[in-house]
Amino acid sequence: MRKILFPVLIFLLSACTPQDERYKIGHISTRLGDLYIWLYQEVPVHRQNFIDLADASYWDDYTFNRVIEGFVAQGGCPDTPEGFAYSIHLLEPEFQPHLRHVYGTFAAGRDNNSGKLSAGCQFYVVHNAEGIPRLDDNYTIYGHVFDGMDVVDKIVAVETDDSDEPLVSIELDVNVIEMTRAEIEASGFTIP
Repeated sequence: MRKILFPVLIFLLSACTPQDERYKIGHISTRLGDLYIWLYQEVPVHRQNFIDLADASYWDDYTFNRVIEGFVAQGGCPDTPEGFAYSIHLLEPEFQPHLRHVYGTFAAGRDNNSGKLSAGCQFYVVHNAEGIPRLDDNYTIYGHVFDGMDVVDKIVAVETDDSDEPLVSIELDVNVIEMTRAEIEASGFTIP
């Protein structure tokens, strides 16, 4: 029996290469195309909040509600005059010194609260080729769009009203999918 199990075990271990490892990826589908988001492991609370809300279809009733070319495409629960003080989705900040607001950064929105609590129900994608350093250590970064920035280009280019809301809604279909390392790296993204 032992002689049979050992070769089977060796085969199973060799068959499970890092290329076969599967990763949870944020997937946002819109009428203009799809975004694929790497979710950083080192920001566990925000990452899990995104996964939980996506799995609950939370964002499927929301849109990209504020889009500014050269700044951000923002979606999820919209800003309100009273901010997010009564939101059940407030999260403590999880700033990481190596995560910066560069082109493609995926981060949590927030109001002007002194604790820099995130509105876990709102997210944005940085659309500034130079990055936005003034947002660093003020808003929690928890992902990066590794495929679909061409779609973000389309989103921020739509016609908007005076509050930067698209005149024609860009509805969200937000999910979490699994992809292999090879599938992710085929986009040119290197897994951290």
